[in-house]
Amino acid sequence: MDDRSDHRTEIRDFLASRRAKITPEQVGLPTSGRRRVSGLRREEVAVLAGVSTEWYTRLEKGHISGVSEDVLAAVAQALQLDEDERTYLFDLARAARPARRTSRRRDVEAPPRIQWLLDSITMSAAFVRNGRLDVVATNPLARALHAPMFDSPTTDKRGRANFARYHFLDAGSQDFFVDWDSGAAATVALLRAEAGREPHDRALRELIGELSTLSADFRTLWAAHDVRIRHEGIKRLQHPEVGPLELTYQSLDLPVSQRAVHDLSLYTAEPGSTSEDHLKLLASLAATPAPAADPTDQLR
Repeated sequence: MDDRSDHRTEIRDFLASRRAKITPEQVGLPTSGRRRVSGLRREEVAVLAGVSTEWYTRLEKGHISGVSEDVLAAVAQALQLDEDERTYLFDLARAARPARRTSRRRDVEAPPRIQWLLDSITMSAAFVRNGRLDVVATNPLARALHAPMFDSPTTDKRGRANFARYHFLDAGSQDFFVDWDSGAAATVALLRAEAGREPHDRALRELIGELSTLSADFRTLWAAHDVRIRHEGIKRLQHPEVGPLELTYQSLDLPVSQRAVHDLSLYTAEPGSTSEDHLKLLASLAATPAPAADPTDQLR
């Protein structure tokens, strides 16, 4: 199957999955008799979007190239897409244009100025990740906070950790992430959004293929076609050194070059909380250098 066919399949499955989530009652359409589908029919979406059934059917079959933004916006409104889903639909449309055949987001390392920025942040765990969820730079606290992930066999030969690989391919992640199920869903939704932005990213496609082959949980969540772009909320961890942590996290776009935009993520604790005490302890442990080996030990 070529890239174009894969892309049409993605558009078809995404639109069909969103259509299946909406009932006629939710959009004010009358219902009568038995229905063979739980959600909206194609002709009902067409009516809501103000297009012909034939046209919408063609769109749902993946023929999205050349569709105007106004029409896409009407379809997004008809399907009650949230902001992230709407962005994803527009990304799919842009990726279908013939002129766009290469990935913008290349495997770009974080420049020294970014590492200096991270190192200056001492009371929050701060790290930079790319769209494939590779961690490309951290401050000491972030590395200490995610020590189970960095110590995992899923970390590559360069020592680069990947949230998705750790989440789905290391059973220890279920002990580390207290809310493993919701974290797994968010992880897959982030990868789905990146796949919409960068459908020609070979490394991303290989990662998705690897996870689909090795993890039944990933396959199930990937088939749901859920999308997440903005990453923020509460993260609960069971850290092997300092115990339970409940942290607030926020991600921000971080341009690292003209051809790559990564995410800067910050994890911090509520002031005065037990989690803040635990995070301060972890920061102290991370800042304390390991004791140097005593050369006389080799003579004993």
